[in-house]
Amino acid sequence: MKITYASTSQIGGRDSNQDITGSLPGEHRACFLVCDGVAGLPGGDKAAQIARDRLLSELNEDRRYSPQETRQAVEKSARSIREAQQINPKFSRMSTTLAALFIDRDRLLAWWAHAGDSRVYHLRRGYIHQVTRDHSLAQQMKEAGYENTGINSNLLYNALGAEVEREASYSDVLELEDGDAFLVCTDGFWLNLTPQEMEQALRMVNSPDEWLALMQTAINRSSKSDNLSAVAVWVGSPQETTLLQSQSDSARFLPPRD
Repeated sequence: MKITYASTSQIGGRDSNQDITGSLPGEHRACFLVCDGVAGLPGGDKAAQIARDRLLSELNEDRRYSPQETRQAVEKSARSIREAQQINPKFSRMSTTLAALFIDRDRLLAWWAHAGDSRVYHLRRGYIHQVTRDHSLAQQMKEAGYENTGINSNLLYNALGAEVEREASYSDVLELEDGDAFLVCTDGFWLNLTPQEMEQALRMVNSPDEWLALMQTAINRSSKSDNLSAVAVWVGSPQETTLLQSQSDSARFLPPRD
């Protein structure tokens, strides 16, 4: 089954970009990821790059791999960050989020891993599902039934390289369908879009590049206070399974009228 993808990484309202994206397409397997260096401590960008580079190098061979192998690759990425922390005391607390999508092209299967508040969204037949759960204080309070308005969404309890070491979260295996789409993105991207807007943008485009560009149009009308990065992945032909609905729903993506 055909797989197409596109990626973007922008500085937003920050002085530097601590986000990084990665892609590893192949005949038998594929991997797509984003990392977001945790702000407030030196070396976030370095941690993000270490995690990305180690994960992709572990999976570089173009052959079928298993969820267990990808889990081991994520664990090695975290270990590489800790080794770098010990080498340079300046970066002793550096850490990064991770969201990674893995695809077995031979068996048409997908699964994912994440740490922190970078997310994976799955869209099937035009409808969206957030398939990761943020490792954040705001998410914990929401699930506990407490009001989380005003809580800093950047307060994370898990990230690769974090002071308190925790495992990343790993999904079950999903059987792919022709027309499936995935969005792997950092918090700077998803905070500026509602899931419904992600859905609606998909109904208006013909390629992953166009999908990212249209969502970027909407983001550009917001404050963009953070770095923002995303990888859009299409399996088969999502444009043939989605249709533009009402004109009013698409207003945020269209140029303002004079």
